Amino acid sequence: MGAHVDAVMDTAIANEKIVGAELVVFRDGTEIIRRTAGWFDREAGTPMQANAIYRLASVTKPIVAATALAMIDKGLLSLDDEVSIHLPYFTPTAPDGTPARITIHHLLTHTSGLAYAYPDDPSISGGLGPTDNDFETNFSRVARQPLLFAPGTGWTYSMAIDVLGAALAAISGGTLEDAVRTHVTGPLGMSETGFFVADRARLAKPYADGTPPLPMGEPHLVYNEAGAATHFSPARIFSDKAFQSGGAGMAGTPGDIARFLETLRIGGGTIIKPETIALAFSNRIGTIARADAPGQRFGYFGAVVDDPAAANSPSAPGTVNWGGVYGHSWLVDPANRLTIVSMSNTALEGCTGQYPKDLIRAVYADLN
Repeated sequence: MGAHVDAVMDTAIANEKIVGAELVVFRDGTEIIRRTAGWFDREAGTPMQANAIYRLASVTKPIVAATALAMIDKGLLSLDDEVSIHLPYFTPTAPDGTPARITIHHLLTHTSGLAYAYPDDPSISGGLGPTDNDFETNFSRVARQPLLFAPGTGWTYSMAIDVLGAALAAISGGTLEDAVRTHVTGPLGMSETGFFVADRARLAKPYADGTPPLPMGEPHLVYNEAGAATHFSPARIFSDKAFQSGGAGMAGTPGDIARFLETLRIGGGTIIKPETIALAFSNRIGTIARADAPGQRFGYFGAVVDDPAAANSPSAPGTVNWGGVYGHSWLVDPANRLTIVSMSNTALEGCTGQYPKDLIRAVYADLN
C-alpha cells in the first residue's frame, strides 16, 4: 500500500463520496497494490470484499472493442466494413438526409455521428436503462434518427459500441456473449466477466450519488452536476429479454479487468496481434476536436493522452484510459508499464467525480 492511496480511499469513504471501492494496480506485470475500502452493502454492515462482482457499464466497451479487433485479425470483418453489410436494418442518414456510410472504424472511435440519447423516441435504449428491445428493434429505431454529423467529421460519445456488439453477434451467428467468450474472455480465463452474474452473493450493491449516497432503486435516475440524467436499471443484468449491451451491459471483477488490460498492455497476448494493439492504442481520430477532453484524443479502446499537462494527468503520453458510469475508472500507461483498475459501487462519483482523479494521482505519487 501507499500513504497517498490509503488517504484518498479512506477520505472518500469517510466523507461519504464513495460507499465501497477496490483498487488493483499492476506494474511490470506484477500486482503491486490491491486494496478494498468501505462497504459492499452499507445497510447490512458488510465490508467491501476483495474481487467483488460489479455492474461494469462502459468498462464493457474495451472488451467488445477487443472482440471486434480479434475477429478482424482472424479475417471475419474489417475496419472499413460498412455496418449495414452486417446489419441490413441499420441504414441511418446524414444530417442533410443523404445515406450515411458508417464503418466499423467509425463505431470504434465514436466518430459515427450517433448519439446516446434520442428524446424523439424514448423507446430507444442506450444500454443502461430497462428495456425489452432486441438488437433489431432497438437499432432500427436508432437508424431512423438523423445523425449528429456525417461519419468521420466529428466526435461524440454514443451507443456506437452497442451497434458494434449487434454486428459482432450477427457475424458470429450467435449471441454477443458467445462472440466475447470465444475471442476474448474465454482465452483469457475471465470466467466471472460477461453478460451474466457469476455469483449473485458477490454482486456489489449499487449506490447513487448523494450525501450520503443512496441505494439504487429499480429503475433509478442519477443526475450529474449539469442536471443531465442517467437512467440506470440495476436489474437489467438479469434480464433475458434486453439486448446484450456492448456499451454497458456486462458484469465482472477487478481481477478479470486487470488481467484483460494487462494483456492489452503487453501487446495482445494470444487474442490480438501486437500490430493491431499498437494501432488501437494510438490516436485514431486525427485532428477531430474533443472539446470535452483537452490533451486527449481517442483510439479503439478509450481516450489516448497526447498532452499530459493539458489533460491534467500524471500519466505519460500514449496512456489509454476510460471508465464505467456505475463507478469505475481504468488506465493503461505503456511507457510506465502500469495498469490501474479502480472499481466502486457508487455512480457517478466513482467514474466522473473527483475520486478517480485523486486516486490515480495518488498511485503515481506512491510509486514515485
